[in-house]
Amino acid sequence: MKVVKKITIIVLRIIYKIVYFFSALRVGLRMNQIYSIWKSNSLKKSGENLFFEYPIYLHGGKHIEIGDGFNSSLRFRLEAYDEHLGYQFTPRIKIGHNVSINSDCHIGAINEIIIEDGVLIASKVFITDHYHGEISSDAITIPPSERKLFSKGPVKIEKNVWIGEGAVILPNVIVGENSIIGANSVVTKDIPKNSVVGGNPAKVIRTL
Repeated sequence: MKVVKKITIIVLRIIYKIVYFFSALRVGLRMNQIYSIWKSNSLKKSGENLFFEYPIYLHGGKHIEIGDGFNSSLRFRLEAYDEHLGYQFTPRIKIGHNVSINSDCHIGAINEIIIEDGVLIASKVFITDHYHGEISSDAITIPPSERKLFSKGPVKIEKNVWIGEGAVILPNVIVGENSIIGANSVVTKDIPKNSVVGGNPAKVIRTL
């Protein structure tokens, strides 16, 4: 009887943990859905089935458009700056349909960043269209935090691009459709469509 009782207690504990785990998942999912609706109201335009996992760091939502079926994991930074240190900018971020962004990514614009449909972005990716000041002998006389933000040009990531973990996409770059950006790559120039690239600076390794 003691053995049966012990087994029963163990089984009940396992059942309790399973039920608790899935209940917590449901509660967490529901809270994130409510959170996503709240945050999407800050955007210029948002599509259906948009999902932000808590927390997201959102700035300048009135300059940001996101399409249907978007999802991002925790600690996503999405920032469009129309003013910095008294200087004015006209930023735009447009994200297409069915774009998926993993955790700890950062997208920042003072000019324009376009991410087209079906793009997959791994964790810790940084996409920017600007720098803290121009890269010049005059600029280095000013502390970086006090320099006027400067953009060399917009960023465009075309359809079905896959960006690997830790990659960086710098200003004035077009990443061609269906391309694969290798982990920890630093993209400084245009990438032709159907390319596999890697390295710092990123170079074409293979054409698909």
